[in-house]
Amino acid sequence: MSVSDLFKPLTLLHGPAMKNRFMMAPLTSQQSENDGSASKYDQYWIEQLSKSGYGLIQTGAATVEAGGIAFERQLGIHSDKHLSGLKKMATAIREGGALSAVQLHHAGHRAVPSLGGIVSPASGKTVPHVKALTTEEVERIRDSFIEAAKRAQLAGYNGVSVHGAFGWILSEFLSPNLNDRTDKYGGSIENRARFTLEVIEGIRKACGPDFQIGWRLSIERYGLRLEELREITAEIFDKELIDYLDLALWDSAQLVREGTFQGKTMLSVFTELPRKGVRLGAAGKIMSAHRAAELLDEGCDFVLIARAGILQRDFPLQVKANPLYESRDLPVTADYLREGGLSERFIETMRGWQTFVKFGS
Repeated sequence: MSVSDLFKPLTLLHGPAMKNRFMMAPLTSQQSENDGSASKYDQYWIEQLSKSGYGLIQTGAATVEAGGIAFERQLGIHSDKHLSGLKKMATAIREGGALSAVQLHHAGHRAVPSLGGIVSPASGKTVPHVKALTTEEVERIRDSFIEAAKRAQLAGYNGVSVHGAFGWILSEFLSPNLNDRTDKYGGSIENRARFTLEVIEGIRKACGPDFQIGWRLSIERYGLRLEELREITAEIFDKELIDYLDLALWDSAQLVREGTFQGKTMLSVFTELPRKGVRLGAAGKIMSAHRAAELLDEGCDFVLIARAGILQRDFPLQVKANPLYESRDLPVTADYLREGGLSERFIETMRGWQTFVKFGS
């Protein structure tokens, strides 16, 4: 496909269509207020993105419970006090012509107590001296995801993206290494996936047929098994439980190193599945117009822009103006990011990303 195909509309199972194939990845910028309320920096960031030509813009990871926090100054959606700031962000996105989604997040065993987090593991063996969640506590967190989705809908968002990646709570429950439970949420892959499925199905029931649901999935680390993830994804596709799958890959071109699918691209393991009306996109080092268009050839319906969008807010507009567009090489100076409009809080977060900000700048 050509670069021009990136600018074709994309219909979704529920709600309105994306105006093009560019989705802003959920970036946790750590620039909110300490209570999780959206700050003026969050608002400015979203206003920049809203003018940048994306088809759908996701917020960063938003806590569905106060105890599920993983990052300092993390965005929150666990309280009605967060609604005002979230509404302003949703309005800016809508006025800019993009669809909007809040990424729903709970840190699980990776919650940070110094920030008020309550370490919540699936297994009593994961974190020393911390007991596994009870069945009732799992159900409470499930309901917190659903309540957070209802807040997102009330705030004017087109949908939510359920964070099931990187060892956070839903990903943790999928892992046989981190989940040795003997209740209905442990054991077989069907049981380990139950938490995720109940969250997704609960959101659909609570928010109705016009609300969009995405699911972010990572494949590596935390004991996750590619074959099992493919199996549960196939079921989700077949039942059309979500509107889109967001594959969070470190590199969208990476290969499977071992097992059943050794030698294939990680992406192809999922693009080869029948997906009915569900859309599939990938993130991972998409730094040029060419690579974005190439991913459509590889079976993606859309692409998720992360690093390239931080470097140049209006990446889609740059691609539209120049089919040969390539992002700047990394790392860049902090001054370059400041000139582009990134807040000092966001820049400090990016210093934690390997090889993004030049040392000493």
